[in-house]
Amino acid sequence: MSKGRILVVEDDFDISNMLRIYFGAQGYEVQVAPRGNDALTMTRKQLPNLIMLDIMLPDMNGYDVCRELRTTTRTSHIPIIFLTQRDERSDKIQGLELGADDYITKPFDIEELKLRVQNAISAAQRQTQIDSRSNLPTGRLIEDQLRNLMRTRRDWAYLDLKVNYFDMFTDVYGFVAGDEVIRFMSLLIGEVIDECGTSEDYAGHPGRDNFVVITHGEDAEYMRQRLTQRFNDEVLQHYSFIDRERGYLLVPDPVYGERQVPLMSLSIGLVSTRTHQFSDIREITELAAEDRRRGLGGEDTGSSGILTAW
Repeated sequence: MSKGRILVVEDDFDISNMLRIYFGAQGYEVQVAPRGNDALTMTRKQLPNLIMLDIMLPDMNGYDVCRELRTTTRTSHIPIIFLTQRDERSDKIQGLELGADDYITKPFDIEELKLRVQNAISAAQRQTQIDSRSNLPTGRLIEDQLRNLMRTRRDWAYLDLKVNYFDMFTDVYGFVAGDEVIRFMSLLIGEVIDECGTSEDYAGHPGRDNFVVITHGEDAEYMRQRLTQRFNDEVLQHYSFIDRERGYLLVPDPVYGERQVPLMSLSIGLVSTRTHQFSDIREITELAAEDRRRGLGGEDTGSSGILTAW
């Protein structure tokens, strides 16, 4: 099992290749971006658990990359370690003021860097409650985001996403396949936010088959439609050819021997400050879960969609 996903932003091939090979052997998934804009694009597509960031890049400096990541809501929690030849105190202070978590000067001790990477990822997961599969915030961090919005913003929408029949899928295909669906959901949400949301949009993963999106875009209903459409089209890749062709799963049943279960689908509840005035977090999540269940025709296949940590 992977220890996490690392993005190395470094234009020196020898250094980036050495880091890719070393940390890959340590059990991490490692991606390399030789330019700052490449790093921003790759981060939007798939959130890493940590970013190693060189300051001197061909197209933009590492400080600008760090600033962009820290001011974008979805990427603001990712740990950043600067890798640089600069050893001036002012350079380190500038990086730390922008929100970098650590600062390593080249040439560096690879064993020391390994420990700093381990500590940064562990600290981020402890402090911000990040789900290790989706790399999205969970529990209290989502609550804090909602409380802040209720105090400071007047125009936003909350989407409660539920993967229907997820548990039955894992019963047949196993937990590893289930984790792949979780990662697929995280990637899908990020792509749809990039397509029709804003840099201030927020995604969270309160539990197992339940996700949330808070959008500041003008058309939250369109975002709901795009998420549902793309999920229902693309989730089929997680099934075998036989299951895709017949359009359902066969699961064991104590009475009938086996029974038919629908393939996974996505249902989404939507509430907005344009139509509601919210007094507390529970009201937001309960109304969104109710709207989601109405879309299922009264059928619900699991949890309520309400945040679990209070």
